[in-house]
Amino acid sequence: MCGICGDIRFDGAIADLAAVSAMTSHMVPRGPDAAGVWSQKQLAFGHRRLKIIDLSEKAQQPMFDAELGLGIVYNGAIYNYPELRRELETKGYRFFSRGDTEVLLKAYHAWGEDFVQRLNGMFAFALWERDSGRVLLGRDRLGIKPLYYAEVEGGLRLASSLPALLAAGGVDTRIDPVALHYYLSFHAVVPAPHTILRGVRKLAPGHTLRVEPQGLGEAKCFWEPRFERQPGDATRPFEEWRELVLDGVTRAVRRRLLADVPVGALLSGGLDSSLIVGLLAEQGQKGLKTYSVGFESVGEEKGDEFQYSDLIAAHYGTEHHRIFVDSARLLPALGQAVGAMSEPMISHDAVGFYLLSEEVSKDVKVVQSGQGADEVFAGYHWYPPLLDSRDPVADYCRVFCDRDHAEMAGLIHPDLLGDDHARAFVAEHFARPGASDGVDKALRLDTTIMLVDDPVKRVDNMTMAWGLEARVPFLDHELVELAARIPARYKVAEGGKYVLKEAARQVIPAAVIDRPKGYFPVPALKYIRGPYLEFVRDILQRPEARRRGLFQPAAVERLLAEPERHITPLRGSKLWQVALLEYWLQLRGI
Repeated sequence: MCGICGDIRFDGAIADLAAVSAMTSHMVPRGPDAAGVWSQKQLAFGHRRLKIIDLSEKAQQPMFDAELGLGIVYNGAIYNYPELRRELETKGYRFFSRGDTEVLLKAYHAWGEDFVQRLNGMFAFALWERDSGRVLLGRDRLGIKPLYYAEVEGGLRLASSLPALLAAGGVDTRIDPVALHYYLSFHAVVPAPHTILRGVRKLAPGHTLRVEPQGLGEAKCFWEPRFERQPGDATRPFEEWRELVLDGVTRAVRRRLLADVPVGALLSGGLDSSLIVGLLAEQGQKGLKTYSVGFESVGEEKGDEFQYSDLIAAHYGTEHHRIFVDSARLLPALGQAVGAMSEPMISHDAVGFYLLSEEVSKDVKVVQSGQGADEVFAGYHWYPPLLDSRDPVADYCRVFCDRDHAEMAGLIHPDLLGDDHARAFVAEHFARPGASDGVDKALRLDTTIMLVDDPVKRVDNMTMAWGLEARVPFLDHELVELAARIPARYKVAEGGKYVLKEAARQVIPAAVIDRPKGYFPVPALKYIRGPYLEFVRDILQRPEARRRGLFQPAAVERLLAEPERHITPLRGSKLWQVALLEYWLQLRGI
């Protein structure tokens, strides 16, 4: 797990090593163990390393193979790299390191750009050819690892984080109106290739992008899940699906044990993280370290779920760590958590993951985490009504979107309004072939878009802020492909995630499975009161906020006057959503 960056020139100039050094320096938290740069003529690349696989200096990056004339900077973990290495060795390739980075170089040389089809794991990379000057960028199927890029005068820059690109300068930092509409509709999700800034784009999940010496090429999609039944799937009994799911999750958890350092687990006490811990125990993990976080309650809303995480920890005899965050620590940490965000993310639990990661990183470098199960196995409340929906676009938008276009018109500056971009995006996505019913259309959108730029990005940003690698077995692409084939009725039954719950009964206690659905609670950012309200008020009333003028003053005053009346359909604070964007921009000096 690392941070990568690069400067590619199209104008014949020498690549800017100062820009690469600035970006590399900005990503020290992503890779605190080592650093490196490489340059030749129009190309320069930088890397920050977190040592997880092959701890030796032979696996240092940027990695260059002089015999093949290929170099790479790479962020991620390829779980099937030992098998790929053995296959490449039968083709005559010789290896000087023991890690997965060198396998990517040889795999590209052996199989060309389609080598990404063979990878099981999470990755973002820039791979270059010395002699042609061509560069290939790539991002994993579920977007677990980020990759941002910016067209600058005379060239292109890339980095694992958006703020790293800003550190090098020369980026257009005006607000992207389409991205603003997405942000305020999809609770801060901005689908690729957009970001909130006009001058920065991100590579979409499951895509590669070729960069020629003379300019940027076209992105190519190498993976998209098909929510269609294969022959025999329609008549396959439920019991068989249940066993296939359990086998699939078990394999995914086992794959993510691949490391030369200990692997721990984040344990919220919910079904998903509890199942991971149970399967890790079944794999024979000894001395497994697990971690939970909790916050102060606000009114009737409880701030922790320790009773459930304690149950699982005791059941499996893990070395469990409860991390309690009182309000005196939470508010000061907000600025640090927002500073760690590549893009503004309004989910209340971002600061929770940030503080949890700080503590966990003192013990281990790698953890498994349960993100993605709700999107992959239909665990959210908006899926069951879509089973028989006659207008799935409208039904989805009504329960999912933070506000409609009419409310948007009363919130943002008229010059930034434009069309109803969010609803048009949902309609276009639902109309694509490969998913027939409303549930599958929503699952495809959530798995490939909403999941990527909300929980997945949140976990990456907050864990990597402390040099902690998070692995997400529910986003194993083979498991996602299996789940996409399962008839929707087996996923949405009994409130959702039915097939996963029934599979889990064979592993973990029923008390965790049959409990009411919980969330990672940070009540203080949902019910904004007292010092939190004053903090938000200050942000929105600063001169830079007034000068920027993103939001209509009367709308901001309404939110400040009664913040608890303005809650999104998914129970988030509309006031925090507005304030966070402004705060993120202020922290970036924009």
